[in-house]
Amino acid sequence: MTHEELLERIVIDPNVCGGKACIRGTRIYVEVILDGMAEGLTPDQLREHYPQLILDDIHAALAYAAEISRENVWKVGAAQ
Repeated sequence: MTHEELLERIVIDPNVCGGKACIRGTRIYVEVILDGMAEGLTPDQLREHYPQLILDDIHAALAYAAEISRENVWKVGAAQ
C-alpha cells in the first residue's frame, strides 16, 4: 500500500470523534494507536485490544504521524 493510500485510511471530520484524526470507518483515534505503540505494544497487541483494526490501519497511523512531523498536515485528514 502506498503512503497516499495509507493516508486515505485517516479521516478528520467534525462530526466524528470531535474532529480528531481517526481510522476511517471506526472511532479509533490515531493518537490511541500511537500512544499504544509508544508504550511498547506490538501491532498484534493493538489488534487484540481493537479487533476492528487491520495492520494497514496501524501503518496509516504511523504515516499520519510522519506527515505531522513534516508539518504537512494540510495534505491529509480532510473529510472525504
